[in-house]
Amino acid sequence: MFSFSNEEIAVFLDELDEKIQILDENILLLEREGENPVVMQEIFRAAHTIKGSSGVMGFEKMANLTHEMENLFDELRQGRMGVSDFLIDLLFETLDTLRLLRDEVVGEVSEVAETEGIITKLRDIRTGNAANMEETEKLNEPRINEEHGDANSLQLEEDEYYNKIHLEDVDEITVREAELKGFRTYQLFVQLDYDTQMKSVRAYLIFETLQKIGDIIKCDPEVEKIQEGEFENDFQIILITREDVDSLRNVLLSIAEVREVKVKPLVLPAEEEVELVVEEHKARLEENSKTDSAEKEKKGIQTVRVDVQKLDNLMNLVGELVIDRTRLDKFAEIFETKYGSDALVEVISEISNHLGQVTGDLQEEIMKARMLPVAHVFNRFPRMVRDVAHKLGKEVDFIVEGHETELDRNVIEIIGDPLIHLIRNAVDHGLETSEERIRLGKPVQGKLILKASYQESQILITVEDDGRGMDPNVIRQKSIEKDILDYDTANRMSERDILNLSFMAGFSTADAVSDLSGRGVGLDVVRTQIENINGMVELSSTPGKGTKFTIKLPLTLAIIRTLMVALDRQVYAFPLTNVVETLSLGQEEIKLIRNTEVIIVRGDILPLLRLDVFFQASNTPENKIYVVVLGVGSRRIGVAVDRLLGEQEIVIKSLGSYLGQVRGLSGAAILGDGQLALIIDVRGLVKELSSEDLV
Repeated sequence: MFSFSNEEIAVFLDELDEKIQILDENILLLEREGENPVVMQEIFRAAHTIKGSSGVMGFEKMANLTHEMENLFDELRQGRMGVSDFLIDLLFETLDTLRLLRDEVVGEVSEVAETEGIITKLRDIRTGNAANMEETEKLNEPRINEEHGDANSLQLEEDEYYNKIHLEDVDEITVREAELKGFRTYQLFVQLDYDTQMKSVRAYLIFETLQKIGDIIKCDPEVEKIQEGEFENDFQIILITREDVDSLRNVLLSIAEVREVKVKPLVLPAEEEVELVVEEHKARLEENSKTDSAEKEKKGIQTVRVDVQKLDNLMNLVGELVIDRTRLDKFAEIFETKYGSDALVEVISEISNHLGQVTGDLQEEIMKARMLPVAHVFNRFPRMVRDVAHKLGKEVDFIVEGHETELDRNVIEIIGDPLIHLIRNAVDHGLETSEERIRLGKPVQGKLILKASYQESQILITVEDDGRGMDPNVIRQKSIEKDILDYDTANRMSERDILNLSFMAGFSTADAVSDLSGRGVGLDVVRTQIENINGMVELSSTPGKGTKFTIKLPLTLAIIRTLMVALDRQVYAFPLTNVVETLSLGQEEIKLIRNTEVIIVRGDILPLLRLDVFFQASNTPENKIYVVVLGVGSRRIGVAVDRLLGEQEIVIKSLGSYLGQVRGLSGAAILGDGQLALIIDVRGLVKELSSEDLV
């Protein structure tokens, strides 16, 4: 109780992040829907929880800030205040301060967050209602000094003893949940003998005794001061227990030098509050009732925090198991051929089959453990869109779909920045102002849709707006003006290829670059980051109707689906996301242009790379050759191989520091028969064979 471990602080931070996100989402809803009772209750509960947990952890600035926020929402819930633009802005300012305080806890901030100014603003807006000044003054009464330094405290009336810990300082949710489970909550006033020499030791014995029969959730003075003996001869405790009043008094009075003990059941006010908390925790209790409730209490938290690196190591070990299982299969086959079908061979086959089933299930479970819903990224964007739209004076209807779609957490960590670029660009330069939209006959509110969905073994993320769109003719003209393309080349290019010029570094059609960035600025970063994780980004746009970016991502970076090919005896793997198609060609279909081999596919001229020449490998010339057409963005090349082996999922392994970066390779994989397959670096090959300025 007296100190908190790193694990406990981590749990607190996880809960804090969750509640901050709830506040963020519901303040946005409050702005949109006005005085919605359900929304206000959600905000009140989140602020209340943060206040209680931060108070217990000793983060007083955070507790004081959320306490004032809670007071404000109590006024809103009671109908004594209304929602206004100024109030919403102030709440978001409060939320930003709360995030700074959160960063202080983890040491990620260079400056100390000041809370006095924002607390004063919250109090001022709450006390601005003259009709309720009396109630306001009551809410703002100064709290009694927790250092308990009043020498006359022993002469207080009995009722005043119990007012020293304000009910607002007690975590109501904890108390209500305890009541639902059959526990009782008491306020205890403990008085030591006047001549007690080692008060801190005696207090420690009292705490130890009480913790054996219940949970201490609050004390006055603070625990640290009691530990150091910085109190008079009395202190107060809030205790949750199953014991009755007489039992508690008898237990404490049996401790030496305890002069007096007063015990009073804790009574929480506001019937409405009871209903609110009961409803919140009913769902939690119903979920817990699936297993024995008593057993649940003993188990406590049902989750553990695991380093992702450990999951990666487990995935590698599973890969080793798969290899050994395949070798066992081979051994069983040889054994059967040599000795026939006897009992020993059958046992070996049975073991091999069972091992295969177990390793398959293990691999699937580890994959699930690495997955997170994209909501972890998407949840940050509604507030960002609101702030950008506010700054630009635009009205935006931001729609988010597919929160529950799951991705490998390593992929999720990477896609945040590209999506920020695309969403900011959409609000800044994609969507028109309200005046423009009215003039064009469009709805006043611009529509921006962020959506995630599955497509076979990939995930699709789309960012689509109904704004002004991108005009290929304007882009074509800009590319000529900036000497990116000559006149003839620009006019020969298709609209799709012209639009893809937007992904070139530094290319923009904006006349003036704002602090939010112009359409085109940062799109090269988007493409680079997406392609670095074996993804693709596509752009489509219609002038006057809007723009749509489609991002295709692998579900995981640990396992990818590939097309397996062979050169002589060596196996190579092409990531399937980059495979456009496969062809079978005769030698006569290969042409030469400026000493470079090319093939013609449906009217398009593609450079051809012979994989055996690139890796200086041996092969047997055939009349027919197989070509794998690879694509990165709008660029295409053909790669000639000996044989096509089919599709397969593989576990990616690094080439390691010993080999380092090998030209044309991005990694390796061990196949079921123990053979090594080399994973082709498609992006590197495409860059070598296609010129950037011919995109």
